[in-house]
Formats: sequence, structure tokens, C-alpha cells
Amino acid sequence: MKEIVILSGKGGTGKTSLTAAFAALAQDFVLCDADVDASDLHLLTSPIIKQSTDFQGGNIAIINPDKCIRCGICQDLCRFGAIREDFTIDKIACEGCGVCFDLCPEQAIDFPEQTCGEWFISNTRFAPMVHARLGIAEENSGKLVSLVRREAANLAQVKNLSLIITDGPPGVGCPVIASIGGATALVIITEPTVSGLHDMERLVKLAEHFRIPSFLLVNKFDINLEKTAEIEEFANGHNIRILGRIPFEQSFTKAMIAGQNILEYAPDSESAKTILNAWGVINEFTTNYKELEIR
Repeated sequence: MKEIVILSGKGGTGKTSLTAAFAALAQDFVLCDADVDASDLHLLTSPIIKQSTDFQGGNIAIINPDKCIRCGICQDLCRFGAIREDFTIDKIACEGCGVCFDLCPEQAIDFPEQTCGEWFISNTRFAPMVHARLGIAEENSGKLVSLVRREAANLAQVKNLSLIITDGPPGVGCPVIASIGGATALVIITEPTVSGLHDMERLVKLAEHFRIPSFLLVNKFDINLEKTAEIEEFANGHNIRILGRIPFEQSFTKAMIAGQNILEYAPDSESAKTILNAWGVINEFTTNYKELEIR
């Protein structure tokens, strides 16, 4: 089974739009939205939810007033100020470290696992999709990313599908690390800006650390040709294959507003042609990768 993960060093570069466009071109695959902190692939794929499951992640302290003798030890131990003067827990401040639970002399503190999101299996007009929604201000997104990818792999195996296309999280943090382990290839999309180049460089270093082959697409390349050339020079120096340049076109934004990908909304646009060519390269790579595995 192969997995292509679409990533960007920063948010808002067109990662989800590119994923949805690839979905219109691929065959025999499962879609996976691993950007659980701000999932939006569903906006372009119109999923019909077939299964919904609570996500249990992390714990939170709860003080039992019948057992608590108000000795104040838990307040002294808590480094996050999560235990109020009346010995109740500030759920926003509690980091779930468990120190109060472990060291309360009266065992008056419970430490239950909490529900902090949901994950779904859905049908879309392109393929089955696994996606999730993390609760507001909730943590453990890396754990949820791993769960979503694992369920996507299980779904692909059950349906005898050979490919997973994953819309990854932005940045280089824990959710990104959780989204790329074991991936076949990464497709990095960036913009020709100072921050776009800087964040792409960090993402490339992460990909090199995990020894995952990477490809590059430059979105809105024509807003800064000098920076585009600088980005491509960096990519060439790190053996990253450049898939193409996507121009700045209004049709790209209008497609999102219409809830469509660029291939559906403007199939004759330069953006659509660039993405079509890029998918041809990716498809050829995954085919050859399968042949190498067989050998």
C-alpha cells in the first residue's frame, strides 16, 4: 500500500485544494484528512458520514469533594494554576499531567480519559474518506492524526485499494511528524514569499530526517519570480523534484467558493494543466515504487 502526503510549511498555501484536485485524478484510493486541528477537506469533497466515533485523548483531573480534606498539597504541586481556591479544577488550565492525581494523600482526585474529538468514515464523490474533528482548544492532535491514518490504511485494506492520499497538517510540529511516518512520498506546496521559503526549508529537513522522497509545487509562482527561483534552487540542491509552477488565478479561489476543485471548476486553466502534469509524475513514481517493492 502506498501513501502520498500533501504538506506545506505554513497554512493557506493551497494544500487542501491540491489534495482535492489529486482526488479527481486518482483511482482505487482512500482520502485521508490528517489536518485534524483545522480540517477542511470536507468542504471540497461533500462527504456523507457513514460512521462516527468519539476520540479519547488525554486525561483531566477531577476533585471528589467528599474525599478532599483541602490540605492544599495539590495546589502547591500544580504548576499550571489549574486548582482553584475552592478546590475545583479549571479545565482550561489543566494540562493533564497527573501530578495531583499521583500525589494526593487522600486519593481524592480522579483522572478520567476525556473525549476531545470525533473521527469519521465517509463516502465522497471521489472515494471513501477518513477524517476527524478535534474539539476547540483540545490537544493530542498528533495522536488523532495517527489514528486517522491507521483507520485509512485499514479501510484501504478492507476495500482492496492500493493508495492513500493524505491532506497533512501545516508546519513541522507533532501532527506533521505523525502524518509522514511510513509515507511513500511527500508533495510539498509552497508560495514564493520569505515565510514560504523559510517554512519549506524546515519541512524539507524533516523529510530528509525520515528519508522520505519529496516533490515540490510552487503556488502563485508569478507574484514573486525572484523568490520562486530561490525556492527552486533550494529544491534542486536537495534532490527534490519540481512538479511545476501554479500561477495566481482567480479561478483557483472561485473553485473553493463553489466547493469544487480546480479541475472541476476550470479544467482548461493553467492551474489545472499544471496539476494534471504533476499528478502524472506522482502516479508514475508510485507505480515504479510498487515495482521496486516487488523486486
